[in-house]
Amino acid sequence: MAVTIASGWIHVLPPALRSILTNIPGQVLNELEEVRIREGRPLEIGFMGEYYFVTAEGILTSQIHEAYIPVREDGHQLLDVLTNHSLYTMEEQLRRGYVTIAGGHRIGLAGRTVLTNGKVSHLRDIAGFNIRIAREKQGISGSLMPLLLDFSQKSIHHTLIVSPPQHGKTTMLRDLARSISDGRWNHPDVNWRGLKVGVVDERSEIAGCVRGVPCFDVGARTDVLDGCPKAEGMMMLIRSMSPDVLVVDEFGREEDVSAMNEAIHAGVRVVASAHGADVKEIARRPGIGPLVESGVFSRIVVLKRVRKQWTHRVYDEKQRALQTATSNRIGREGEAHY
Repeated sequence: MAVTIASGWIHVLPPALRSILTNIPGQVLNELEEVRIREGRPLEIGFMGEYYFVTAEGILTSQIHEAYIPVREDGHQLLDVLTNHSLYTMEEQLRRGYVTIAGGHRIGLAGRTVLTNGKVSHLRDIAGFNIRIAREKQGISGSLMPLLLDFSQKSIHHTLIVSPPQHGKTTMLRDLARSISDGRWNHPDVNWRGLKVGVVDERSEIAGCVRGVPCFDVGARTDVLDGCPKAEGMMMLIRSMSPDVLVVDEFGREEDVSAMNEAIHAGVRVVASAHGADVKEIARRPGIGPLVESGVFSRIVVLKRVRKQWTHRVYDEKQRALQTATSNRIGREGEAHY
């Protein structure tokens, strides 16, 4: 099997697990979204909304007793590679409960928390790992883009992308950044040039930077601030890179909202994402809720996925539905099939 950016995560695995997972069917391997490794419990994978256990021979099964059971050494070897043989140097990421590796793949961690003054200071006895595999889907924003255009400013509306976890927020944000940067507006009456885009990639998932250089295509006119907290990063990019559009993932903390308000008042358009099932749920959340209710986001996009089918529903600043669409597959550049 040829190694691609999407399969680069395999090389962080200890030999036993790597051998098992490279033996699963190629089509499944190419669609993998999650690999869950729990010490003393069955090896599990997730793809396109389906979950299976995996045997020692790489065969998918629904039977717990047939699955490979990771041992302590598997976890120790994986953690050793993830931390580059030094837990101390990764203390901040361990405190947050995940490590992001090259290619934007995030590895969630579970174990025993250690508290300092009532707050989590770090993790120890780590025995659970969830590898969330990042994938690039170019063109996925093609059908959405025309609804986000602000013709009066030759730009895009302030846009909020909403979905539950693993329903495509980050994938959509990445493709929107690329399309805005490259001027792929997907509208017959628009021939605007691409805009300057600034991406604050706190979790290194949007651009998947390695040594500051994006591994994913986020556009020719895009600057990325990698591994930086969103609130601080938005202000840094505005001061240093003068973006036309800021892109941030999974925002909602009080300091994030404050920085976003400053960005908006500085004349910068914002494309952001947040966890939520629908507009009503987002509107009830502290921090982000008042922004939604006040109409700051003139476009709100709710994403949902059931197995291989994605849907998006677009709302305006008064939470009125503009369009619902269903996509089964992505075709040529800028083209989605409904």
